[in-house]
Parts: sequence; C-alpha cells; structure tokens
Amino acid sequence: MDWLTDNKIPIGKTAKAIFEWLKDVGEPFFDTLSIVMETLIDAILWVLQSPHPLITIAAFVVLTWVLQRSWKTCLFVALGFLFILNQDYWEETTESLTLVLSACVVCMAVGTPIGIAAAHRPRLFAAMRPVLDLMQTLPTFVYLIPAIVFFGIGMVPGLIATVIFVLPAPIRLTHLGVSSTPQPLLEAAQAFGATPRQTLWKVELPYALPQIMAGLNQTIMLSLSMVVIAALVGADGLGVPVVRALNQVNPALGFEAGFVIVVVAIMLDRMLRVDNK
Repeated sequence: MDWLTDNKIPIGKTAKAIFEWLKDVGEPFFDTLSIVMETLIDAILWVLQSPHPLITIAAFVVLTWVLQRSWKTCLFVALGFLFILNQDYWEETTESLTLVLSACVVCMAVGTPIGIAAAHRPRLFAAMRPVLDLMQTLPTFVYLIPAIVFFGIGMVPGLIATVIFVLPAPIRLTHLGVSSTPQPLLEAAQAFGATPRQTLWKVELPYALPQIMAGLNQTIMLSLSMVVIAALVGADGLGVPVVRALNQVNPALGFEAGFVIVVVAIMLDRMLRVDNK
C-alpha cells in the first residue's frame, strides 16, 4: 500500500497553487468586491442601528404585518425583539441581521437568475449540479481559508463564506419552481402569442413564487447558521459571545447568546413563512 500513499494525488498543493495565483492575478477584483461588500454591510448596519431600537422593532412589526397579516405573528416578533433588548444583545443582533440580510441580497440577486437559466437549460443544470453538491457538502470551515486569503479578517470574509455556503439553496429552489411549471400553462401562453420574456414574467415566475420565497427563507436560515462560524474570522454579531463562551467554558454566556440566536431564527422564519399567506 506504500506505493499508493507515496503517489498521492496533489489536491492540497493544487488548491494552494490556485489560491496563490488567484490572489496575485485577481487582487484588483477582490479589492473591488471587498469595497462593494463593505459598503453593503455598512449601509444595512446603519439602517438597523441608527434609529432608536423601538423604532426598528416597530418597523419589523409593520413588515411582518404586511407579509403575514397576522396579529399573533406581529406580537411574537415584537416580544422576541423586546426579549433581545432585555438580554442586552441588541447591538450583536443587528450585526448578525446585517450579515444575514447582506447574504440574502447577494444570494437572491445571483441565485435567482442562475436558477431561471438552469431551468431553461437542462444541460446547464446537469453541469452545475456537482458544483452545487460540493458547495453544500464541503465543511463550512474550509470556506473560511480562501475567504481569509482573499479578504483578510472582518465581516467581508464572513459574508463571502456565508454566500458560498448558502447560494445553492436559492438556485435549486428557483430551478425547481420554474421547471415544474405545468406544460398546459406554457402552451396556453404560447397559443396567445406570448414571447419567451412574457411567458417568464407572467406565467413561470408567478407559478414559481412559492418556491422562490422558500428559497429566500432557506437563505435566511442557512445564513443565520453561519453566524458563529463567521465570528471565527472576525465577523461581529451573536457568534462572538458564543465563541467567547466556548473559549472560557462559560455555559451561562453560551446558552444566553445561543437562545437569542434561536429567537432571531424563529422570528425570521415566522415573518417569511410562505404557508401563512
């Protein structure tokens, strides 16, 4: 068996060489991308932190009412945010929400068009499937290595690692929704002279909207699951006290921050739950 291990396939060395080459050649691109991501993060953070917390909470409650039309859900969201204030985790929560919302903006802006294109081109989706599987199954800590190499320490590498991990969800669900549009609907649109663009906007996307919204929901939930991991590369938010509690073996701090993360996850899920509409 020695000959097999002595002739090891150089996966690690190849990956290192590729990352070094990308860092040297793509430095202007990565610097520009970093500036764009930092601007997005700073803008969302300013929107969440500049007003008084009660004003921000009221805005979330109003948004919940617009999306769900349920006073019970609105009450739950209001109580959830008041609980976060009570636990003195408002700043960390807004930082985590900034990471989640930034990831949603990027993933939905990139994933939805790719999902639509894949639904119209089966060969494209067949070629993408192994890449999507790799993005979803590769350990999330591995994403942090190239993120640090290209973007350093801070919120940006945490956002990039989150986007890579989350992006397959909106792509797959958008593809599923568009590709499952009933053939009779498409034939009826074509019979009335609809162009491919009109068919997409007036038939396929309305039919696929529940799946696209489910993709948004999954994007938010998966992004929130990356909060603690992103803290390992310097991202602010609720992951920081969790990591601190782990280093200090402090169960009180760990459960306190962990429970706040659970509350945030449940609130976001209730706000965007498709079957409540």
